[in-house]
Amino acid sequence: MMKLLSAPPSPFGRKVKLAMALLGLKDRVEIVDTNTADPADQLRSQNPLGKIPALILENGDVLYDSAVILEYLDHLAGGNKLFPTGDARFAVLRDQTLADGIMDAAILRVYEKRFKDPKYRDPDWDAYQAAKMARGLNHFEENTPASPSSLDDVDAGTLTLACTLGYMDMRFGGAWREDYPKLVSWLEAFETVVPAYADTRQPPAPVPDDANVPLK
Repeated sequence: MMKLLSAPPSPFGRKVKLAMALLGLKDRVEIVDTNTADPADQLRSQNPLGKIPALILENGDVLYDSAVILEYLDHLAGGNKLFPTGDARFAVLRDQTLADGIMDAAILRVYEKRFKDPKYRDPDWDAYQAAKMARGLNHFEENTPASPSSLDDVDAGTLTLACTLGYMDMRFGGAWREDYPKLVSWLEAFETVVPAYADTRQPPAPVPDDANVPLK
């Protein structure tokens, strides 16, 4: 059996878990909770970068990051499910990359608050990351994906976008929702079609202090 090294709050880990559910692969993967801050955790021996998620294959090889793992899972499921062929593939890859980038910026903002003493925090750095998030969300609000009507309508791009919005609900108190009504409606449709989205949801856990700053 394969093993997925992840942690419940990780939006990138959630992305892989959703893919496993969508592709019917949950029974082939054991989920192993991982502590990225623990030097003794097996993660650092499996992924030199010490980042999650990492997928340990049955032959011992390890795949990372989430985008690579999704490609592999799609391959195992027969292909062309999360990643279409032809020109449409590149739009999906682009949307996945943009949503991943929003998540990266959000996580950097969380880490700035969690790991740095207040006197060492850089408001300009936080604003820089917040601007990335805002530009990315503006793009998706202006180019909102079609609302899925079945699991066949979900691809790697929309799956990643849903995880991005879910992470902002968890860590930023849903502050994005007021400014992005089209994305709110789209996410509601996504949740209806993808039951695993609710199954993988984590309770709101904003970072203390001033983490809930506006996204714009």
